[in-house]
Amino acid sequence: AKKDGLTIDTYEKWFRDNDRAMTDGPTTPGLVRIHVRQGSDKIVGASIVGPHAGDLISEITLAMRAGVGLGTLASVIHPYPTYADAIRACGDQYNRTRLTPTIRAAFRQFLRLTL
Repeated sequence: AKKDGLTIDTYEKWFRDNDRAMTDGPTTPGLVRIHVRQGSDKIVGASIVGPHAGDLISEITLAMRAGVGLGTLASVIHPYPTYADAIRACGDQYNRTRLTPTIRAAFRQFLRLTL
């Protein structure tokens, strides 16, 4: 990315916070790290280290080839608990960055009026 002059944002989820990893052992090492073009959810790369990394990376490579963004990966329904939930969690992290203070305030006002 640096070589191509891209600025990226990185989202990561450690397996120690993943419920499936916890069932395998409380100290299961590893993480999912997904890199997107700054200001968008276009995936430009990813690293997955730990159990089942080879299986998990397929979802990321498919998304990259199909032009599916990280925000969309947050809506993929995964069985629970699975290591793949770490990919969804990275997508959730990205989606939370889209909730600007102005949108958050408007949403709160809307909820006050409707509840």
